[in-house]
Amino acid sequence: MRIRSHFLRCTRTRMSAAEKTSLVFVTGNANKLKEVKEILSGEFTVVSKKIDLPEYQGEPDEISIAKCEEAAKFIQGPVLTEDTCLCFNALGGLPGPYIKWFLAKLQPAGLHKLLTGWEDKSAYALCTFAYSSGKPGDPVQLFRGKTTGKIVEPRGPPDFGWDPCFQPDGFDQTYAEMAKEQKNAISHRGKALQVLAEYFSKQQ
Repeated sequence: MRIRSHFLRCTRTRMSAAEKTSLVFVTGNANKLKEVKEILSGEFTVVSKKIDLPEYQGEPDEISIAKCEEAAKFIQGPVLTEDTCLCFNALGGLPGPYIKWFLAKLQPAGLHKLLTGWEDKSAYALCTFAYSSGKPGDPVQLFRGKTTGKIVEPRGPPDFGWDPCFQPDGFDQTYAEMAKEQKNAISHRGKALQVLAEYFSKQQ
């Protein structure tokens, strides 16, 4: 957490007496909301709202932009959306942005079995936060975080998506086996949120 601690100290200095920025985070995932609040704690007031948005297809950036633009129309103001990809290098990047549906059908154990016939078990997790000011003509801002690792047989509590089958490079534990603070410090979502928070601190 050294990087995050140093980053937050700098952010607090920049913001000083300024009020916290309020972010409307469009999500129905309680675990994602909890992670976002933990990582941005003390700096931002995060308000969640669940909206049934269309399931877009395409490349990660295209999906993120379209989703955020649609959410902004609904909220009629500043809004934050998030998309996560889990990409297997042996499969050319799949499941990628469609990991939600693969996970629902296969569960973590099934995701691991997808690579049974491949020696290459490497993968990367990609998180993209998209922010819209809600003002006509303002472009959607993208904030990305990427963590490389490999797909392993599931280990750890099965309470957060595909975490049990993803082991980040440089660690002997899967995401699911890590303490929350440790995971947040090196995860794809944590990295993306640091970029996001830095952006907002510069707007103060």
